[in-house]
Amino acid sequence: MKRVLGVATLVCAAFAAAATRPEATNECRGLAVCVRVAGPWVVVPSRGGAPRGRVEFQVACPRRYVVGGLDAELSDRAIDISFLGKVGSPVAPGITTSRKAVFVATFVGSSKRSATFRPHIGCVPSSGSGGAIPTAAIVRSGLPAVRRVRTLRVSTGRARLVAARCASAEHLVAGSHAVGFYTSKPPAARLVAAVAARQSFARDHVTVAVRAGRALGRVRAIVQVSAICAGGK
Repeated sequence: MKRVLGVATLVCAAFAAAATRPEATNECRGLAVCVRVAGPWVVVPSRGGAPRGRVEFQVACPRRYVVGGLDAELSDRAIDISFLGKVGSPVAPGITTSRKAVFVATFVGSSKRSATFRPHIGCVPSSGSGGAIPTAAIVRSGLPAVRRVRTLRVSTGRARLVAARCASAEHLVAGSHAVGFYTSKPPAARLVAAVAARQSFARDHVTVAVRAGRALGRVRAIVQVSAICAGGK
């Protein structure tokens, strides 16, 4: 009898664990060949008023793959999220998307609170298995602007600088930065507050000064800096 009760207890525990697991993400739904890539939990500015601040974060597929699907986990339902797609027809991997996807998130809630999202992309082969995917539009001459990205691993206790620079023939038109945490669950407000980042602009680059407090501990955190550059060939 005790053995039966023990088995029943284990079965109930298994069902309870399954019920508390987060739903699977859908970045590979409908794709026969798909490689999943997940980013960190990215901090979304949550100040009130208008206009609302937004954050941009780039996730990349392995070489010879393009983005075929996207999804995101949200710590708060009041996060409005989208991605930057290219103009072209038909809307498809290799035309609308390339090897990299830029997620854009804005907090639209009525009260300030810690908000984060974790981006996911499903990557499909740019040619070969999985069907022929148009790839001529992945890199097209004459694109008016390009994104230059640098990523820095955050270290506790000391300030560091990271800069994203335009190429010599380019000029800077915009820039942004994002803080991300590689944790299994959305980072707590105390952890989010442990990393401070200050952004500044120069003629051809975006610089971010980063400092992390002791509350970061051994958590892996990054700062991603993006420079939007134009005028190149």
